[in-house]
Amino acid sequence: MRWERLLAAACAAAMLTGPASAAGTLKVSLNADIRSSSPGVNRDDNTDGVVLHVVEGLVAYREDASIAPLLAQSVETSADGLTYTFRLRDGVRFHNGETLTAEDVVWSWHRYLDPKTNWRCLPDLDGRGRIKIESVTAPDPQTVVFKVNRPTALLLATMARTDCGGAGIVHRSSVNADGSWREPVGTGPFRLKEWKRGEAIVLERFKDYASLPGPMDGYTGGKQVLVDEVRYMIIPDAAAAGAALRAGAIDVIANASATDVKELEKDPKVVVAAAPTMSIQAFLLQTRDPLLRNPKMRQAIAMALDTRAIAEAATEGKAPANNSVVPTASPFHGPVEKQGFTYAPDKVKALLAEAGYKGEKITLITNKRYPDCYDTAVLAQSMLQAVGIAVDLEVIEWGTQLDRYLAGKYQMMAFPYSARLDPSLSFDALMGPKETEPRKVWDNPAAQALLARSMEVADPAQRQQLFDQLHRQFIADVPMVVLYNIPDFAPYAKGVQGYKPWVASKPRLWGVGRG
Repeated sequence: MRWERLLAAACAAAMLTGPASAAGTLKVSLNADIRSSSPGVNRDDNTDGVVLHVVEGLVAYREDASIAPLLAQSVETSADGLTYTFRLRDGVRFHNGETLTAEDVVWSWHRYLDPKTNWRCLPDLDGRGRIKIESVTAPDPQTVVFKVNRPTALLLATMARTDCGGAGIVHRSSVNADGSWREPVGTGPFRLKEWKRGEAIVLERFKDYASLPGPMDGYTGGKQVLVDEVRYMIIPDAAAAGAALRAGAIDVIANASATDVKELEKDPKVVVAAAPTMSIQAFLLQTRDPLLRNPKMRQAIAMALDTRAIAEAATEGKAPANNSVVPTASPFHGPVEKQGFTYAPDKVKALLAEAGYKGEKITLITNKRYPDCYDTAVLAQSMLQAVGIAVDLEVIEWGTQLDRYLAGKYQMMAFPYSARLDPSLSFDALMGPKETEPRKVWDNPAAQALLARSMEVADPAQRQQLFDQLHRQFIADVPMVVLYNIPDFAPYAKGVQGYKPWVASKPRLWGVGRG
C-alpha cells in the first residue's frame, strides 16, 4: 500500500537524519486523504483542517467560539439588520503576490453563491434556509457590502463555519479558464505546494503573510509560522501512525481517538493533550425507513442504548455522555439539556410490541476510519441484540459512507458531526426538509420554526428557552441518538512546541515549532 511505503521511507529518513522536523518540516499524520482543495466543496473534516491553513475568510472563530474579524478590519450592521459592511485590512496579499481588494471578495462570494460551485453552505444562504444573501457589492476597493433578506443572528457565524471552508477568499487564478477548480490561491499563512493523492499534502510557509497582532486565538489572532513547510502524511492505520510518532518519523497525529492515545500516553517521548469540543458522535435513524418511521421503534432503540457506558468505553472515560445536540462545552448546555434518553432495557420489549416489531433486521452502517464510529457501532449492536432487536453491521469505506449520508440512503448510521460553535448551527446541521436536503436527519416543521427563531434573536435568555424547547422535542422525536461530544486528542512529539487542541477540534499548525 502507498501509505506503508511512505511510512517506511519516513522512518528510514528519521533514522538517518534525526528528528523529523530537523530541516524545517513539520510532519503530521492524517488518517485519510483530503477530498478536495476547494473551500467548503466536496469536503470532510480532514479537508477543512488542511484547507483552513491556506485560505481565510472575512471573519473567523476565536478560541472561545465567539466571532472576530480576520480579513476584515471591522464589521458594521445596519439598524434594521439587513446590511453588513466589511472594511478590509490593509496589506493583505494572495499567495501569487496580488493585493486583496473588495472585488476579490465579491468574486469569491459570487462563486460560492453560484449553484454550479456546489458549496456546502449554499442552502443556508440562498433562501432555502432562513437567510438569503440578496447582494454582495464593492462600493470601493476596501469595502464590501452584504445585503440579506431578513435580520439574523447567525450570518457571521455561518461565514466562519469550518465546514463552509471559513468562506475563504481566493484569487481568480484559483480556477481555470472554464471556471473549473484548479488550486487554492488564498491569503493564509501557508500555501499549497504539492498534493500527491493518497500519499501526502505539502504546505509551505507564505513569506508575505500579513498576520494579525497578538497571540493565537482560534482561527483568528496572530499566526506566526515557525517551520518552512508542513507535510501531511496519509497513514490510515492508527497503530502505524502511533509507531511513526514514537519513532520520530512524524511530529503530530492530527485526528487521534481515545483508543489511539491510550498506549501513546505511556511513552515519555510523546505528549498527549486533550480538550473538550463541540463535535458530536451519534447514531442517525432514517425516519423515512419503513421500519424506523415509527417513533415507538426509534424510542425503543434509544431506550435500549446505555449511552453512559458507550461514552465511557469509546472515549476511555475522557468524555461524559450527552444526548443533547447542544454540546456540553456550550454556555447553553443547561439543566434541560442534561436530561436525555432514559435507559430502560427491561421496558423495551413492551415498546417493541406497541411498534409492531417482528424481528426485522436493521442495518447499522459504520466505518473504521473513525474509531469512535466503529467502536460505538459494535457496542450498540450488542446492546440492541440483547433486547431482541436484530442488527447487522455494515462496515464501509468512509467516502462511501459520506455519500450515503448525503443521499439519506441508510437505516441507521454511526456518524460524527464536526464542531459547530453555536447551538443554532448544531441543530441546523441535522434539521430540515428531507425532500430538498436528504442529508438532514430531523424533518419537523414545528421544530424548524423554533430553530428559525433562535437564529433571529440575540438575547441569551430567549435563545436558551428556544434551545430548551428544541431539546425536549428532539428527545421525544428521536431522529437520532446523540452519544457524546468527541474530545480533541492531540498526540505530539515531546520536542514540539506550541501545538494544542481546542473546542473546534481542528489542528492549527501556525505557532508550532520544535525546541
